[in-house]
Amino acid sequence: MWLLRPPGVYRPQGDTWLLSNALRLAGVRPGGAVLDVGCGTGALSVLACGLSPRSVTAVDVSRRAVWAARFNTAVRGLDVRVLRGDGLAVDGSFDLVLANPPYVPGAEVPARGPRRAWDAGADGRALLDRLCAVAPLLLAPGGVLLTVHSALCGVDRTLHQLRGGGLKASVVARADEPFGPVMRGRAARLRARGLLAAGQRTEELVVIRGDRPST
Repeated sequence: MWLLRPPGVYRPQGDTWLLSNALRLAGVRPGGAVLDVGCGTGALSVLACGLSPRSVTAVDVSRRAVWAARFNTAVRGLDVRVLRGDGLAVDGSFDLVLANPPYVPGAEVPARGPRRAWDAGADGRALLDRLCAVAPLLLAPGGVLLTVHSALCGVDRTLHQLRGGGLKASVVARADEPFGPVMRGRAARLRARGLLAAGQRTEELVVIRGDRPST
């Protein structure tokens, strides 16, 4: 998929495509309202438009990402509302929520700059915990959440939190991804904390699905 990606905007990569494949297999009914949280270039919004949704809303904190997502959807003639702001604070009720949040552990959450797309606090869950708490409120009855993150962040913790919010939650996809520059740069620190094994050069990515009951 060709996408305009200005400097500083997250490049669609292994986690994006793992989540997009899970989306293709999710069996989501057409005619629903879709929310793309942390949309980046808008890659997932483009794919979601192929589901014949009623509406697609894409949100990102980065101005450049908003510009990119607006271009990448408009150039394809897609009707996507792209907003700048906090995707977890959007008003409305959605039948499908897509999220590829920052999840790399080991650094503070930056206030600005491209690192906002991956740095997520000491345990990598600064945004994930919020997503798990807010997802039941964002989803309409019968709605579906699809989110991707590293197994280093605690898969069971995500499942437990979503289930605690009344969702049916499960892992629907897994893949081993070679370390990119960010993970290679902090691998020694993560090994010292016991998060990585000696010689480990890949991390497992997971896609987790949460379903809100219809009633």
